[in-house]
Amino acid sequence: MMKKLGQKGRVQESRMRLGTWNIGTLMGKSIEVVEVMVRRRINIMCLQETRWVGLKAKDLENSGFKLWYSGTNRTRNCVSIIVDKTLTQDVVDVKRVGDRIMVIKIVIGQEIINVISAYAPQVGLDTSSKEKFWEDLGDLVQGIAQTEKLFIGGDLNGHGRETSNYRGFHGGHGFGERNEDGEAILDFAMTYDLFLANTFFKKREEHVITYKSGSSKTQIDFLLMRKGDRITCKDCKVIPGESLANQYCLLVMDVHIKIVRKKNKTWKCPRTRWWNLKGEKTSHFQRESNHPVWVG
Repeated sequence: MMKKLGQKGRVQESRMRLGTWNIGTLMGKSIEVVEVMVRRRINIMCLQETRWVGLKAKDLENSGFKLWYSGTNRTRNCVSIIVDKTLTQDVVDVKRVGDRIMVIKIVIGQEIINVISAYAPQVGLDTSSKEKFWEDLGDLVQGIAQTEKLFIGGDLNGHGRETSNYRGFHGGHGFGERNEDGEAILDFAMTYDLFLANTFFKKREEHVITYKSGSSKTQIDFLLMRKGDRITCKDCKVIPGESLANQYCLLVMDVHIKIVRKKNKTWKCPRTRWWNLKGEKTSHFQRESNHPVWVG
């Protein structure tokens, strides 16, 4: 559940943790993912390469957690989002764009939060597939009001360090040499005024690398949010050691959310001022109520 940090009047500040993870496949792993979310105190998890076919939602056993997924092929791609039991009733809308992009909209108090799970085409795929992915993701982001919170968690299949051209969008704490796909990520962030949260916190290497294969290691998974909300991002790091995905590491981000709760209206019974019922007022009250009034 979201950790309550404090409350002043109707404004409650809470910590929300989001995660993103290329899980390889979700087949037979859904309960294990929930256990990881509980253990790591993750409220919302974006998953990639889940390989669940369909455009559906599923309650996960007796956990109270709920999964939304989008997939067309059981052997590749597919994205999902899991929400913990404290937020499932707050999900008001779900949109899916093929088997690589989906978004859920959550309303908490007067705060509207959009969470996108995204899975960019791999390095070896053709340019047209990659261009379509970024166009589809851009169209989705453009359709979200600037007044609403936006978080993107995904395996974006690109990497690269910051250069002066991308200062403020990349924090300078990336890993790996920048490639063409990494530049596409930075161009997207700059176009929509987003920042790559896991490049803004100086960490040990094991808390930065999101993908390992033999001697190869790099950072290709990212969590993005609006630059205007950067002050609310308190931490972003890789959590090493979770064994559900052999090559990919779990990436999490902590943000502080201020929730303005609607003021409950209370009904008060009108108070009759009996001591003021004198003379004509007494006669008028008797006529209106059809009951005699005792006057001492």
